[in-house]
Amino acid sequence: MNIAVSASTLQQTGTPQGVPGQARPSQPAHVIRDDAEAIRVAHALAAEFREGASERDRAHIRPLKELDAFSQSGLWSINVPKAFGGPEVSYRTLAQVIAIISAADPSIGQIAQNHLGIVAAIRTVSDQEQQALLFGEVLKGTRFGNAFSEKGTKRAADFETRFSDRGDHVVVTGQKFYATGALLAHLVPIVAVDDQGRAWYAIADRNAPGLTVIDDWSAFGQRGTASGTVLIENVRVEKSHLVPAWKGYETPRSDGAIFQIIQAAVDAGIGRAALDDTIAFVRTKSRPWIDSGQERASDDPYTIQAIGDLTIRQHAAEALLDRAGLAIDTAVANPTADSVAAAQLAVAESKVLTTEAAISATNKLFELAGTRSTLAEDNLDRHWRNARTHTLHDPVRWKYAIVGNHALNGVNPPFHAWS
Repeated sequence: MNIAVSASTLQQTGTPQGVPGQARPSQPAHVIRDDAEAIRVAHALAAEFREGASERDRAHIRPLKELDAFSQSGLWSINVPKAFGGPEVSYRTLAQVIAIISAADPSIGQIAQNHLGIVAAIRTVSDQEQQALLFGEVLKGTRFGNAFSEKGTKRAADFETRFSDRGDHVVVTGQKFYATGALLAHLVPIVAVDDQGRAWYAIADRNAPGLTVIDDWSAFGQRGTASGTVLIENVRVEKSHLVPAWKGYETPRSDGAIFQIIQAAVDAGIGRAALDDTIAFVRTKSRPWIDSGQERASDDPYTIQAIGDLTIRQHAAEALLDRAGLAIDTAVANPTADSVAAAQLAVAESKVLTTEAAISATNKLFELAGTRSTLAEDNLDRHWRNARTHTLHDPVRWKYAIVGNHALNGVNPPFHAWS
């Protein structure tokens, strides 16, 4: 069944309905050889994804064809360890890949986020047998989705979804929202707690009985992520697919920083796309202000100054993203309290600057490009909508607090999935 259709079409039927999952890939996915190939492949895919990105946003079209190309390209297995047949590229490279893809279509970049985070968590917490099984799936081209967050709980870390032990399997019950990637996934990791309150990833088949994914994402930005509702009613998950997520936060590990740097990379991509479109519009379509005395808008000295400011901020954001990737690579290779804290702090700084650069660039676009840039035919407001939506994942005001408390008082960042 082709589900690359608009959410509005599905919602016109009245009561929200579950959408069937996709078939597993018929051919094994490509396996990337090294970091350089990962970057080359990302640029090639980005050129394809850029075509049609505006129309997908405008019509709420799910990027099924593009997602198949993305996962089959090998970029969804780039952090699978070499010991299990994966490329194990650096996290600096992984962040660059997501930024490149997100500059073309940030919804597609975000859909990969939880998949890559789960791959990192499996490396941290799973035993060798489980790693071999799940990494083998990833190398084939299997996509993990996400059923983590719950919108009805008091705090983001509070989970009401639970599972009961049935011997060789567990049975999971609950409800999720913000389930980015679940709609088009092959396997859906569900965060569920045991009778001790510990969080696990219960990785269910996308078409498992009792698992319903509803295409009801109605946010004004990141429309292509389909980050809607997942209903979980007595869903069976084999013990082989029950991953002890809680172990990733029992001792210093980089799992949280890895999830976070991918978010920062999406924002870096949004900022880059907005800046590039601003420059292109000013060069080709904008008119100079009547008091400037210039023949071209691109020669307006105030516009030149503003573009210079945005360019410097974007380059600084990209540099901090690189720095954060290097810090994560160090922490993954040698996880200690100090190395993991350094990675968390570097990612926090990156998250602040990528957020602010994306918001600034997407807002300034219209001021610099002029009234014509607001016309629906160009759909340039999608950049601001995407930036404003995606940067709300966690409050950057708390990133300032984390960095400041460490600088002033030597206090390491809190140790959880958002840090």
